[in-house]
Amino acid sequence: MAFPEGFGWGASTAAYQVEGGWDADGKGPSVWDTFTHQGGGRVFKNQTGDVACGSYTLWEEDLKCIKQLGLTHYHFSLSWSRLLPDGTTGFINQKGIDYYNKIIDDLLTNGVTPIVTLYHFDLPQALEDQGGWLSEAIIESFDEYAQFCFSTFGDRVKQWITINEPNLFALLTYDLGVFPPGVPHHGTGGYQATHNLIKAHARSWHSYDSLFRKGQKGMVSLALFAGWVEPADPNSASDQEAAQRAMAFHLDIFAKPIFIDGDYPEVVKSQVASMSKKQGYPSSRLPEFTEEEKRMIKGTADFFAVQYYSSRLVKYRENDKGELSFLRDVEVEVFPDPSWIKLDWVCVVPWGLRKLLNYIKDTYNNPVIYITENGFPQGDPASLDDTQRWEYFRQTFQELFKAIQLDKINLKVYCAWSLLDNFEWTQGYSIRFGLFHVDFDNPTRPRVPYTSAKEYAKIIRNNGLEGHL
Repeated sequence: MAFPEGFGWGASTAAYQVEGGWDADGKGPSVWDTFTHQGGGRVFKNQTGDVACGSYTLWEEDLKCIKQLGLTHYHFSLSWSRLLPDGTTGFINQKGIDYYNKIIDDLLTNGVTPIVTLYHFDLPQALEDQGGWLSEAIIESFDEYAQFCFSTFGDRVKQWITINEPNLFALLTYDLGVFPPGVPHHGTGGYQATHNLIKAHARSWHSYDSLFRKGQKGMVSLALFAGWVEPADPNSASDQEAAQRAMAFHLDIFAKPIFIDGDYPEVVKSQVASMSKKQGYPSSRLPEFTEEEKRMIKGTADFFAVQYYSSRLVKYRENDKGELSFLRDVEVEVFPDPSWIKLDWVCVVPWGLRKLLNYIKDTYNNPVIYITENGFPQGDPASLDDTQRWEYFRQTFQELFKAIQLDKINLKVYCAWSLLDNFEWTQGYSIRFGLFHVDFDNPTRPRVPYTSAKEYAKIIRNNGLEGHL
C-alpha cells in the first residue's frame, strides 16, 4: 500500500497561531493583535496569540518535532507585519527576515522542503485602517509585499501559497464579521473582499512569473478551503441543484476564475444578481471583472492547493424573506450546522475528501494537487492517546491511496493540520489540532507527541499504510 515514490508528507502551521512574540523585535501590530486585545468575548475566554506556542523563540523545538515525524515538507506562513511593520516596504524589519531565514535554512539543512504562505489572515493593522481587503488599494500593497518575499526568500523557497483560504476568510471577516476587524457587511463585504483577493493573488502570480520564475524556478498558487457536499435527499432534483450551488459559492467562486476562465461561475453571478434585484439594489452585489481583468486572472496557479476537514449534507431552502447575506444567496440548508464556534463542525467523512479530489480533477483539468491542511480536533484537555483522531487520519490515508491508485488523482503532497496545538482563532486554545501537545500553562511550552504523531511518523517512514489496513 505504498504511496508514489517522492510523495510529500508534511504538517502545517500559521504565523499568528504559533509564533507569539506579538510585539518583539520591531514587529508591527496585526489585526489579530488588535482584535484579541480588545476583548469583549469574541474569542474564547478572551485568549490571545501574544505568546501562543512561543515559536518565535522556540523554533528549535519545532524543528525537533519536524525531525521526529520525519516530514518531507513543512508548510508555514510569514507574518506580514513582522517583516513590514506598517505593511509597506517603507520600513523593513531585519529581525523578521532573520527569523524566517533561519527557519528556511534549517529546514533545507534537514532535507525538509518549505511551503510558504504569504498571508494567513493576519493583515497589518495599518493596512486594515486604510480599508483592508474592502479597498482596491490592498491589491498594490499585497503585490509589493509578495515581491519583497519572493526577492528575499525565493532563492530557497520554491513552493509558494499567496493567500490562505480566501473563500473562508472573505465570509468570516467581511460578511459575517466574526474575524477582525469584527464589523459585518452582510451580503456585500464578502463579495467585495473576494473580488480584491482574487485580483491581488493574480497580480502577485504575474509578478512572480515575470520577475522571478526564470531565476528561481518555483511555483505559486493559493490554498482554497473546501468541504464536500451531498444532497440531503439524493432523489430530490432541488437538493441536487442546491449541492451544486453550494460547491459553486463555496469553492468554484475562487477556483473557476483562477483555473478556468477568469470569471465567476454563472450560477453565482445569476443568483446574486437575482437576489440583489429582489432586495432593491440597482445592480448585483457581486462586482464584475473587466475583460482585461479576466485575462489577467485566468491561469494564475501552478498547482491546486486544497484544505479539507469535513463534508456536509445540503438541501434547498427558499429564501422568501429577501434577507441580505452571502449565506442566503446560496439558498441551501446545511446539516449539521457548520458552526465556527463549536468543536463539532468536523464530522468524520474521509470518503468526502476522495470525492472532493475527483471533483477537482474533473472540473479543473486534472491539476497537480497539494493538500495543504487536513486534520481533526480534540477538546481541551486532550488525551495524548488520541486513538479516535488517529482513526480519522488512518481512514483519510486509505482514501488518498485509493484516489491516487484507482482514480489517478495527481496528488503530490499531504500536510496535516497542525504540527502543534495552537491558537485556533475565535476558539482560542479550547480545541487542539496538533500532532504535538503544547502545555500553554507552562512558560517553556513543552511539545509532547500525541499517539497520532507517532503513527503518522510510521506512515511517513513506510511512505504508506503498511500495517495500518
